[in-house]
Amino acid sequence: MSTPTEVTIRKPTRFSPATLAGLAAAVVVLGAIALDTTVVRIGSENDVRQQGFSAETYGADEFPKVKANIEERAAPAVEVAAAIAADKKAAGEKYGVATSIGPVIPVTFTATVGERKSNYHTVTIDGLPGEVTVRVQTGPAVNGTDLRDATGTIEFGQFRNQIEYQDAGSALNNEMKKAVLSGVDVESLAGKTVDITGVFKLVNPKSWLVTPVKLEVK
Repeated sequence: MSTPTEVTIRKPTRFSPATLAGLAAAVVVLGAIALDTTVVRIGSENDVRQQGFSAETYGADEFPKVKANIEERAAPAVEVAAAIAADKKAAGEKYGVATSIGPVIPVTFTATVGERKSNYHTVTIDGLPGEVTVRVQTGPAVNGTDLRDATGTIEFGQFRNQIEYQDAGSALNNEMKKAVLSGVDVESLAGKTVDITGVFKLVNPKSWLVTPVKLEVK
């Protein structure tokens, strides 16, 4: 006599309405994510890593605009010095662009170049009071943010952070060196006559540090 075979029959799994609703919602979400996903190729124009701030590009693009603005607004150095001596605050408001430290003022002048010290030359300007010392940045290092701040059109809010804002100032200085100083033999300037247009920050009225946007040896 054969032994009866036992067969186990599993009951079909039944999901509660709440579980089914959850699964359906998950499917909808995954579908939406798939539709909203864009495949970005590394190195393509959509690769955000390629869209970061480029100091070199910024300097090349913006320096010509800054230069043109400064040259258009620059007043004779003797005129500016007289205005500062009469009323420093009023002179800053009339000729300069305000910053948290002091106004940045564009000036133009013809001068005789004196000795070179570190990264600048002293210059003598006819008609300027003797107590006013004028130095011109001639590199190789060019410091400060006077070019960035000179126009009043370059503001912190245009950049993602303070680092980029500082880099913008350095980029303009570096581009100035390429465009203005690279064609000048700064080591042999002493004793020569030069035409200069540039900017300085009015902090000490008797000491100007000019960052040039034009320097031509006569």
